[in-house]
Amino acid sequence: MFEISVSEKIKNACPDFRGAAIFAEVENTEFSKELWDEIERFSAEYRSRYTTDSIKDMVAINATRKAYKALGKDPSRYRPSSEALCRRILKGMELYRIDTLVDLINLVSIASGYSIGGFDADRIEGETLVLGVGEKDEPYEGIGRGMLNIENLPVYRDAVGGIGTPTSDNERTKITLGTTHLLTIINSYNGEDGLADAARMMSDLLEKYAAARNVEIKYFR
Repeated sequence: MFEISVSEKIKNACPDFRGAAIFAEVENTEFSKELWDEIERFSAEYRSRYTTDSIKDMVAINATRKAYKALGKDPSRYRPSSEALCRRILKGMELYRIDTLVDLINLVSIASGYSIGGFDADRIEGETLVLGVGEKDEPYEGIGRGMLNIENLPVYRDAVGGIGTPTSDNERTKITLGTTHLLTIINSYNGEDGLADAARMMSDLLEKYAAARNVEIKYFR
């Protein structure tokens, strides 16, 4: 398990921040019908409960939006990934089918409202991650998004540079079908309430759909 620390800048701007890191040995697959059936059932239920207007009031999403504003980033222009996923569902669109690991991470993100980073742990450089704030002109290639302006975004950095923000993870450490060591990080900007439930859901789905072994959960702040 990596050592994860939170910078003073994040602590000062977002004092309620709490994180959960889940590490596991996994077997990724291109597609899981059983998982996708679960996602579709959940999506139908979700559409009956929320609208694109009301999701802004969900505690976890609202807290992440407030964190962006506190750091000087517009959450409507650089949407947190959890909000973007929820909006896609509520517009009647299917989620993107990526692979089993990414799909189940997206399910936990929608269910909890938390933005969640998913990384191939073998591609992370060094043994320490630090959650800081993006700098002006800091290079960062978002997955499927090209070069992304991460100035004033929360960003996890390894020994080389940024690997994850609540808006998009980085191409360098992205999950692939060859991923066997997974690190996911659940980001809560509204304290501990609900964080353990999301971590438990992640662990259960990993064991159910990705043959997860040696699952470790570590909370940090």
